[in-house]
Amino acid sequence: MLSISNLHARVDDKPILKGLTLDVPAGEVHAIMGPNGAGKSTLSYVLTGREGYEVTEGSASLDGEDLLSLDPSERAAKGVFLSFQYPLEIPGVPALTFIRTALNAQRKARGEPEISAPEFLKRARETASALKIDFEMLKRALNVGFSGGEKKRMEIFQMAMLSPRFLILDETDSGLDIDALKIVAEGVNALRSPDRAMLIITHYQRLLDYIKPDRVHVLAAGRLVASGGPELALQLEREGYDKYARAA
Repeated sequence: MLSISNLHARVDDKPILKGLTLDVPAGEVHAIMGPNGAGKSTLSYVLTGREGYEVTEGSASLDGEDLLSLDPSERAAKGVFLSFQYPLEIPGVPALTFIRTALNAQRKARGEPEISAPEFLKRARETASALKIDFEMLKRALNVGFSGGEKKRMEIFQMAMLSPRFLILDETDSGLDIDALKIVAEGVNALRSPDRAMLIITHYQRLLDYIKPDRVHVLAAGRLVASGGPELALQLEREGYDKYARAA
């Protein structure tokens, strides 16, 4: 599904990614772990097309289609979704309005009809109930006054409503207590399917106790320096990243 080859990228003329190669097949969940400054968030921003992140070499494709040639809205319409580490607040825009507008924009880009208001509200209520979200919260301005856990639940709610094909979760466990972590993980696990893939970016093993990855990769100094099964995350929890950072 996702194929990255020899990817180099820089920010403000500073090289961050230095030859990253990665394949994430459909139906699989891959985790990327690594120390601060390794390039984990940069990878997520490059894949989703954030402004200011310049690709200088290499390629990234989704189902054989060049991702890097598409603008961010086109990538979203193709099914690429990023759950932010620090979700933005948008004063004056109710969460439900924001999500319905985004959903219909994506449907229009794919040549699909807009979702009707009754159908959207029915789906929103069912999804909110599954994620233990108070429906009244969805009527408030997006993320304004939300706790850290509420913001992360809102990210997972958006993900479930938009039903993307390739999910990138950038430190989704950041700031969550154990109860919120379990709820968020349940929402993510509910979206696992043979025709969908996920890339989970995290520092810690604890998220992977609830979202079991098929593969774990270590990113250090802009390169993938080790890959393995779920046991690699346990090893990192015990030993840290020092030896990988030195090798990189």
